[in-house]
Amino acid sequence: MSSSPIIVWFRESLRLSDHPALYEAARSGTRIVCSYVHDQESPGLRPLGGATRWWLAQSLRALQAELHALGAGLVIRRGAAAEVLCELARETKAGAVYWNDVAQAAPRAVAADVEAALAEIGVSSRVFPDDLLVDPAELRGKDGRGPRVFTPFWKRVLALGDPPKPLPRPARLSHAPGGASLPIDELALEPLKPDWAGGLRASWHAGERAAQARLASFLETAVQTYAADRDRPDIEATSRLSPHLRFGEISPRQVWHAARFAAAERPASAAGIDKFLSELGWREFSRHLLYNNPDLATRNLQPSFDAFPWAQDDAALQAWQRGRTGYPIVDAGMRELWHTGSMHNRVRMVVASLLVKHLLIDWRLGEQWFWDTLVDADPGSNPASWQWVAGSGADAAPYFRVFNPVLQGEKFDSHGTYVRRWVPELARLPAALVHQPWAAKPLELAEAGVALGRTYPAPFVDHKPGRERALAAYASLRTSD
Repeated sequence: MSSSPIIVWFRESLRLSDHPALYEAARSGTRIVCSYVHDQESPGLRPLGGATRWWLAQSLRALQAELHALGAGLVIRRGAAAEVLCELARETKAGAVYWNDVAQAAPRAVAADVEAALAEIGVSSRVFPDDLLVDPAELRGKDGRGPRVFTPFWKRVLALGDPPKPLPRPARLSHAPGGASLPIDELALEPLKPDWAGGLRASWHAGERAAQARLASFLETAVQTYAADRDRPDIEATSRLSPHLRFGEISPRQVWHAARFAAAERPASAAGIDKFLSELGWREFSRHLLYNNPDLATRNLQPSFDAFPWAQDDAALQAWQRGRTGYPIVDAGMRELWHTGSMHNRVRMVVASLLVKHLLIDWRLGEQWFWDTLVDADPGSNPASWQWVAGSGADAAPYFRVFNPVLQGEKFDSHGTYVRRWVPELARLPAALVHQPWAAKPLELAEAGVALGRTYPAPFVDHKPGRERALAAYASLRTSD
């Protein structure tokens, strides 16, 4: 056994199973120092939003508990990763630092700085692929670019076969003293005054064990009807794994192989599992887009959109953020988001369409709001999805697709269950009116206790003129090409 310990730098893989860097360090038999660096100083890193900061605190606590159960600890520090890890290596007399790759431009630049700084003090580095099913380099064409349309992308991924099997969790760790560690509270990740995270705490449990339990439950139950029910926000029909994937509490390889095993064990669930894995494919596709376009959150992938006539409408933006647009399905989604840090995916598309098409507000403002309020705000999926809705992305929705929020509500929340939960002022309206209260007669509104314009707003913009205005804006963009 080497006398020099190995530092395992936990980055976006906050778990113990299928953790390549931890697995290799443990397999070596060398003493290990597990470390997390809260880096808000290295250039290029996008600061976390409020909801993801809250989740990170819970995830770190869960990781600490898992490591303690194996007789190890987690050294938590803050600062530029290169400086912090060099200092920790000196303190512990470490001979090497292992970490998992994060296939994004800014994190890779940080990792390159870490590797160079460690080399200067005679400490070696080992980097392991981790956060994707397929390395982006494997899918690049002769022009050096990766696929920009989802369907051919996913076909190429599937043609490569199953990703590597997940690595086992270490049975034990040979722990090396790691020096001083910051308490998680000192990272100031959670809100205090005011404490707005009560709904998040009531809605979520972070950590690796919670992620594994959620995946197992989904594959045993909801996946069988996933293909048919996944667009319904009124029932629990989705996996809700996205925040766990976002923080690496579970890996895409683990999800893939568990799903394939479930399909083999229960053939009746195969169709649902195929659809579920294609949604995992959208996460993968978005991460590949981000790899090839580091400024995905700020730059239109379609350059023609740089001339789009976005409106400056602070009142409309604020009404949208607060769930006061007058469209019940939209307002339900925005209030669910504020309370729980999440929103059903179908509703995300509807609320995004209303903002960028009915209201003609720049998609980047919506992306920023989601970045701050979603517990699963993913650096790839969040901007890629907003660009998809806006039509400015690589694989974009057609410009003429303008979701009708009334029809979307009636189709996917036909009994009004979802709207009644999150917009309780409409709870007494019948299903035929709950998605369009302005269509109710005065007596019907009075019986339901609804006063349009007072207890619930009238629509900020009517669908038909809003759609026509959006199509005219998109038409002007095309004629100016």
